[in-house]
Amino acid sequence: MKFAPKAFRETRVQTTKDVEAALKATGNLTNIKPALLREHPEILPTLRMSTCPPIAVDRLIGLAGVSATLVKSMEQDKRLPVRMSACEADTHLVKIGEIIEKMADPDIFVWIGRQQPANQAEIHRAATIVADRLCGAVANPIIRNAQEKRQLAAIKAWLEARGYTQQPGGDGVKFDAMKPGTFSFRMNVPVKLEGGVQEVNIPVDAVIKPKKAKAGELPIFFEAKSAGDFTNTNKRRKEEAVKMAQLRSNYGANVRFNLFLCGYFDSGYLGYEAAEGIDWVWEHRIDDFTHFGI
Repeated sequence: MKFAPKAFRETRVQTTKDVEAALKATGNLTNIKPALLREHPEILPTLRMSTCPPIAVDRLIGLAGVSATLVKSMEQDKRLPVRMSACEADTHLVKIGEIIEKMADPDIFVWIGRQQPANQAEIHRAATIVADRLCGAVANPIIRNAQEKRQLAAIKAWLEARGYTQQPGGDGVKFDAMKPGTFSFRMNVPVKLEGGVQEVNIPVDAVIKPKKAKAGELPIFFEAKSAGDFTNTNKRRKEEAVKMAQLRSNYGANVRFNLFLCGYFDSGYLGYEAAEGIDWVWEHRIDDFTHFGI
């Protein structure tokens, strides 16, 4: 209740500024030119959230009768398709602009259809509403990403208070060459999949080498997890079990892969993880890290 509103509002403030810039570039949604969309394809999600009702990607493709490749490239890659000619792209962009202008929400963009231009208060209000729509569509990732940063900051503060040193990312030191008394965040651990042919990297949120670690001993892995309700946790519990299985098959039974938890994780989730040999530390009981020899 304390953390999520702050994270969401901070993102919405920045998104509002981005929406205001998009409105300015489009003449406050009255002049959506192909040249603008070609130069700033990243504004398409803003335009979709500016209609009444907001238009989903697939619906925009159908309503405008345009290329799915073009729309999805603008949405996902923030660019136009490389192999599409400028002439063909402009044909589709004109149609997209016409749909957006036709369906622009009159209750938000109150200046549309009147002679008096929009004033700054009206523009800011409209931008805030569109930003709220944009952020609402991705509220869970916004909160989860911000929560993860906060969790890693808590681990960092706890470790440094006990004399541990953070190993900078990108310094070339692999997880199995870390020195005792060091830790690192978001480290890639290479594993070979079944068959031993394909190698992939498993990203681990926190990797800690205890001060008293013996020569050749692996560091301890921790995954930061947060949940605002019980609904999705049991759907996600297999992710950790798969990581644990892959790590053990590559580095032996002594691999220690654990969780750093905040929020709603019930006995069903915890029992499943325990059965896989995965332990955990609650954020509100962060001193339990000591039970791992850290």
